[in-house]
Amino acid sequence: MSDAQHDLVLTQAWVGAGADLMESAIRAAIDERGRAVIAVSGGSTPRPVFDELATRAVRWRAVTITQVDERIAPDGDPDRNLGDLEAAFAHTGVRLIPLPVAWPDLEAGARWWSSVLDGVGVDRLDGWPVFDVVHLGLGSDGHTASLLPGDPGLDVVDRELTVTAPYQGRRRLTLTRPVLDRATRVVWLAPGAGKRAMVARLLAGDPSIPAGLLRLDESRSTIVTDTDPST
Repeated sequence: MSDAQHDLVLTQAWVGAGADLMESAIRAAIDERGRAVIAVSGGSTPRPVFDELATRAVRWRAVTITQVDERIAPDGDPDRNLGDLEAAFAHTGVRLIPLPVAWPDLEAGARWWSSVLDGVGVDRLDGWPVFDVVHLGLGSDGHTASLLPGDPGLDVVDRELTVTAPYQGRRRLTLTRPVLDRATRVVWLAPGAGKRAMVARLLAGDPSIPAGLLRLDESRSTIVTDTDPST
């Protein structure tokens, strides 16, 4: 097998594994309560997983998808990740709840977003929303969601959403750590050799990286990668 063929096999296995985990969590929630509410991160990395997941025979009309994070930009702006979500799931009948990044008053938008979640039946624990599955990525600097190294948003523990400092030309709206820590299932998608060192630090619970500050409970959290972080 050539190197290119080997890489393709790895990619296909990684995409399938990510879709399998998310599908399983969605099905479990629907079986238990008749609905599933999930949150997914943006970027180009998860798009093939979303495309594959959207082909699965799930009761999509019982599923609500919202965003883990999003760039603060007007509706229709190409910097937004919402377009990829809409493209992946448009044919499924799933309900999409975008983060309110185009609202002039982001605090009012956050209140709207929270109320819409309640309207679709999200569970709550101690007042915090509990998502049936949260998908997270892992940056080469150890960030996850839009919680970047040194960002004040890492310390926000009294709100569901927070606005980050500017990063790559955009501020972002992101779920906070208390929300991420309460998800029933967390699926981390972190393929590529460039993520190997950060995956190892995440597994070690390294608090010096943002991802390492989250609760990595093995019973509810799985990291899907295509490299061995020990090598």
